Amino acid sequence: MTSPFVKLGFAVACFLFVGMMDHDKPSVPAQVVALDECDPATFNAANAAGPGFCKNVALGASTQFSTLFTEAQGGNPDRKWDFEPDTLTVDEGTPIIAVDQGGEPHTFTEVAQFGGGFIGGLNGPNETTVPECAGGFSRVEVARTRILQGSQRQVTGLSKGEHLFQCCIHPWMRMKVEVK
Repeated sequence: MTSPFVKLGFAVACFLFVGMMDHDKPSVPAQVVALDECDPATFNAANAAGPGFCKNVALGASTQFSTLFTEAQGGNPDRKWDFEPDTLTVDEGTPIIAVDQGGEPHTFTEVAQFGGGFIGGLNGPNETTVPECAGGFSRVEVARTRILQGSQRQVTGLSKGEHLFQCCIHPWMRMKVEVK
């Protein structure tokens, strides 16, 4: 006959084992989507970004190259260029996957505070480049945050608290991540 202490010890060991398995269970990633509506005809023109730069396949993609700059400099950037969702709350340890479903490259860069990107003509009035975006793709720290059309970037290891992300090219593309 088994003593009650052995049964209790076995039960405790089972609960501990199940608790460890649940703790080690990987978190399901949270997804962020980078969107834009670059007009291939104007973005790919020789005087703009070069042939094949805008690969937008969205029907009705209509943001012309010059309009993007004019609106951004006027403080009214194109809101169809965005990270979705605008805010995200995740548990600590949850990876974030930023996917570029737009027509041109973006960055998903963590910044201390929102501000301008590395292309001065796309910054709003009186907006200066934030330190995390300074130097553009000539800095490895910025280049590694780039997401090309159809690709993704995974962010892991975020500590508890608020984290701010923006595109260093199109700095009005911003989002907040709250880690619980």
